[in-house]
Amino acid sequence: MVQLPLPAHISEKAVLESILPCKDVDGFHPINAGALATGEKGFVPGTPAGVIELLKRSGIEMEGKECVIVGRSNIVGKPMAQLMLAENATVTVAHSKTQNLQEVCKRADILIVAAGKKKLITKEFVKPGATVIDVGIHRDENNKLCGDVDFDDVVSAAGAITPVPGGVGPMTIAMLMLNCLESKKMLQK
Repeated sequence: MVQLPLPAHISEKAVLESILPCKDVDGFHPINAGALATGEKGFVPGTPAGVIELLKRSGIEMEGKECVIVGRSNIVGKPMAQLMLAENATVTVAHSKTQNLQEVCKRADILIVAAGKKKLITKEFVKPGATVIDVGIHRDENNKLCGDVDFDDVVSAAGAITPVPGGVGPMTIAMLMLNCLESKKMLQK
């Protein structure tokens, strides 16, 4: 596994492409990213896979729901959009250049936030009763862990919400462990 981001003088592309796709448990190699994009079998990045598992195990229906993903990274945003599309959700990907971000987010039945900006989402961004998944992890002014969602502000508006810490993070680890197990099985064949 490669811990991203890498220092500026190291080529992320070169490092990720040097990993054998059958050992790429992060799902970042272009072959695995392409497999996800085309619906083929391959390793899926742990965080998006964990979000899907969390939604399924919580009984949150995705099919036909309006899903807004705030963030477009190759690690979370883009694969998350592809996984939600595979679940037959209607997907909008928003980002730092999205105009009227609050209005876009407020349409979401499922709001997944991976923007990398501490407490960006407040209750004004959330449709009452929406499911809110916070992928962010930061430290607040008191050095306490917090996410991209202002949990204390949003919890009263959301139908369901993930905390930071303790929400998506453990699911990411579980999915990475599952990918490691699958990689070992593939290599034994």
